Amino acid sequence: MVIQANHPLTLQAFLALSPGEGDVTYELVDGQAIPKMSPKKNHSKLTRTLLYLLDAWSNGRGEVCPELAITLVREGKSWVPTPDLLYIAKERLPADWDDDGACSVPPNLAIEIISPGQTFGQLAAKARAYLDAHVLRVWVVDSKARSITVFYPDAPPQTYMGDTLLTDGLFEGLEFTAEHLFQQAGIPLD
Repeated sequence: MVIQANHPLTLQAFLALSPGEGDVTYELVDGQAIPKMSPKKNHSKLTRTLLYLLDAWSNGRGEVCPELAITLVREGKSWVPTPDLLYIAKERLPADWDDDGACSVPPNLAIEIISPGQTFGQLAAKARAYLDAHVLRVWVVDSKARSITVFYPDAPPQTYMGDTLLTDGLFEGLEFTAEHLFQQAGIPLD
């Protein structure tokens, strides 16, 4: 269900919305509050595994947050996506960040996990929008393909599968394979 308004929602109006019924997360897109896809079992297991992996790596380097709204600009309009996970390095953390508010700076990393009903193409377009809004990296995780596609602002995307080691100079010391991630999450081979 999209929250309809007689006029496009402003950033302030969106952030002031009261919670809806149930446990629904909304994103502000083109002035409308759009509900996120409800995560399913494999999505939740991947989120948990990535959270543990990134949290252990980031100890003292920054913040890893699941389902945290970020205030960005997309095509000249306020945009408030809520990635499945994000990482913000300590030096990028805003000093005035309200613990109960959306993050006001682009994160170093946004992670989107494909849910049933979503396509890789949809999330690839969202990844490009994140990059245009100055997010430094975007990972799109596909449990069906058992892959992680990394989107860069200055290079073509790269897809990691199997035992190919995912490393990135932006995240020094973080390295793992897609297969390790899916095994740790308990995602069965199809």
